[in-house]
Amino acid sequence: QVQLVESGGGLVQAGGSLRLSCVVSGSIFRVNAMGWYRQAPGKQRELVARITSGGSTDYGDSVKGRFTISTDNAKNTVYLQMSSLKPEDTAVYYCNVLNQWTNYWGRGTQVTVSS
Repeated sequence: QVQLVESGGGLVQAGGSLRLSCVVSGSIFRVNAMGWYRQAPGKQRELVARITSGGSTDYGDSVKGRFTISTDNAKNTVYLQMSSLKPEDTAVYYCNVLNQWTNYWGRGTQVTVSS
């Protein structure tokens, strides 16, 4: 059974940093991309960052230059390094793995940025 478990969220002041981790357990074949999405109250879920199986990265416009996505294949983990955090980054952050057939989601981790 595939599980995605996020960690690393919390409360941080504006300008601070956090690193989110997502451990993927179980077998997922033909992975196309791994990434992070977020959803703030009353808003739609949006892409934060994504990395393809070929190593290409894609970032949401609002986080470019501040967030960095990376993976550790040996640990089956995808990371999101977040810097220069802003109050508008407050949201639940979800880990995602996309393969040829399915979108896999974690349960999310709350990030709250205080002003």
